[in-house]
Amino acid sequence: MSQITYVRGDATAPSVKGVKVIVHVCNGIGGWGKGFVPALSRRRPEPEKAYRARHRERATNDFGLAAVQLVQVEPDVWVASMAGRRGVRTGSKGVPVRYEAMDAALDRPASEAAARGACVHLPRTGCGLAGGKWSLVEPLVLGRLVERGIAVTVHDHAEGAK
Repeated sequence: MSQITYVRGDATAPSVKGVKVIVHVCNGIGGWGKGFVPALSRRRPEPEKAYRARHRERATNDFGLAAVQLVQVEPDVWVASMAGRRGVRTGSKGVPVRYEAMDAALDRPASEAAARGACVHLPRTGCGLAGGKWSLVEPLVLGRLVERGIAVTVHDHAEGAK
């Protein structure tokens, strides 16, 4: 079984050849504007537009925790926005990340990557504003992606980069 590859760099622009799925966690309440998503939107605006439209139409779709929206942004690049957190701040109910939602949501990008022969790229998703711990997220990534033979690269953003 392979492992996760860790690199310094920008997860919004994986520089490898072949089909790629960029995976990230967003909230299930319609907010898009802090953490990883501003960088994603600057480079690839389509996922934000799709997310906002899906939120507006949430009465007629599955918008909410564990939902995944897959958006093609280039012929060989897809973005999987996973609703893996509730809210945007740490409060009396703890941190916003919901590990069980992330675990369930990871199955969709895993299936899509496997079907396309794609590799997966992500930041340490769920561990920034969502307040998660990588020691709890990493086993989910290993179990849902790596154990299925999908190459996974985690991008740690370089210091000073925006």
